[in-house]
Amino acid sequence: MAKVWSSRVSTDSGQLFIDGIAASELAKEFGTPAFFIDEADFRDRSLAWKQALVASFGEKAGNVYYAAKAFISVEVAKWVKETSLGLDVCTGGELAVALKADFPTERIQVHGNNKSVSEIRRAIEVGVGVIVVDSLFEINRIATIAHTLGKTQKVLLRLTPGIEAHTHESIATAHEDVKFGFSIASGAAWQAVLEVRLHPEIDLRGFHSHIGSQILSTDAFGVAADRLIELMARFRDEFGTELAELDLGGGYGIAYLPSDEPLTPEEVLPSLFHAVKNACLLHTLEIPKVSIEPGRAIVGPTMFTLYEIGTVKKVVLEDGGDRNYISVDGGMSDNIRTSLYGAEYMGMIANREASHNLVLSRVVGKHCETGDIVIRDIYLSEDVTPGDLLAVPATGAYGRSMASNYNHVPRPPVVAVLNGKARVILRRESEADLLGLDM
Repeated sequence: MAKVWSSRVSTDSGQLFIDGIAASELAKEFGTPAFFIDEADFRDRSLAWKQALVASFGEKAGNVYYAAKAFISVEVAKWVKETSLGLDVCTGGELAVALKADFPTERIQVHGNNKSVSEIRRAIEVGVGVIVVDSLFEINRIATIAHTLGKTQKVLLRLTPGIEAHTHESIATAHEDVKFGFSIASGAAWQAVLEVRLHPEIDLRGFHSHIGSQILSTDAFGVAADRLIELMARFRDEFGTELAELDLGGGYGIAYLPSDEPLTPEEVLPSLFHAVKNACLLHTLEIPKVSIEPGRAIVGPTMFTLYEIGTVKKVVLEDGGDRNYISVDGGMSDNIRTSLYGAEYMGMIANREASHNLVLSRVVGKHCETGDIVIRDIYLSEDVTPGDLLAVPATGAYGRSMASNYNHVPRPPVVAVLNGKARVILRRESEADLLGLDM
C-alpha cells in the first residue's frame, strides 16, 4: 500500500489502520470528513529529499525548500524546521504561518508573481533568505524597500525556459504563454538581469525555474537546467563573475493510482546532477549551489481523507449499463482537484470487509454542483451502504490548502498521527467561524 498511502497505513479484515489506529475509531473521535496525516512519514520523506540532494551534489547542495502551497500549518512548519529544510512561501499569509512557527527566516524563500508592497516589505524586514523575482516592477519595489530599510536583499530571477511539461495545462508553468517568470527566448530574462544590476540594494544570487506540477519524468528538469546554465554562462562572459546559485524548483509527481509510477528522490537528484554537471562542463562553469522545492512529493502521500457515505443511488446509463452514485459528506470544498483539472484518485471502504463483487461507481460530494466529484470512475463493492467510511489516499497536497467554504460548509480538520496517538493540528471550522465575518 505504500505507493499510494503513507508508510504506516495498513488493512486488517477490510478495516483501514494508520499507525495502529482504526479508521472507525478516528471517525468516532474526530468526525468526518477529516484529513489524517502521518507525521513520521512526513518527516521521513523530508529527510529523504535532503539526503538525496546532499548525496548527489555534495558541497554544491543548496537547500531543499518545502513548498508551503502544497499544505502548511504552524505545526507542519515546525516539522519542516526540525528536519532542517527550508520553507518556500508565496503569500504574506504563508509567511505569517512560518513566523508563527518561529521558522528561521534565513531559510525562507519568498515566491509569487504579484507580491504586494506590504508583502515585500515584511519579507525584507524579517530577513528572509531570498526573494524569487517575477517582474520588472518587483525589482524596483525590492530595491526601494531595501534601500529604505538599509538592507541588501538576496534574490533569484525566476526564468521561463520554454518547456512544455507533460502535465495538465493548469499546472504547467514553464512554457512561453504563462504568467510566471521572465522568458529566456524573448530576451526578458536578460533584461531583468540588466535591471537588477542597476540596484546596489539587490544581491543577484542566481536563477530559478519551476516547470510545473505532478511531473513523472526527469527529462524536462534536465532541459530546464541546460537553458538556465546557458544563461549563467552568458552572465559570466558579460560581467566576469559567476552566479552562485541555481534553483530548479519542484513539481515531482506522486502516485494517486496504483498504476502511477512516482519519481523518488534517488531517481530525481542523480539525474539533475548529471544534467547540471554536463551543462557546466559545456560552458566551463563551476557547478552552482543547487536547490529544489518538493511540496507534493513530501506531503501528498502522507495524508488521506476520511468520509462517511450518506446516500447510494443507482443511475442507468445511456448504453444500458448502470453506475452507483456514492455521496459522501465532503466533496469539492475539501478536494477541488477533480473538478478543477480532472485529477484521478482511488478509494476504499475503510470500516469493514466489503463484498468482492465490484460495480462501477462515482464518488460525489454534497455540494450543489454536478461537477462536485471526488472520484469520477471507480469500482467499489456492490454492498456499500450509508454509514460506511470511505478513505481516499494521497490528499495531502492541495486538498486542505485549496479547501473552500462553498455552500457554507466548514472546512475539515487535519489530524496528525504519531506513535499510535492522534491529535488535531488544524481544528474543524464551525458555523460560528463562518458567521464570524458577517458584519
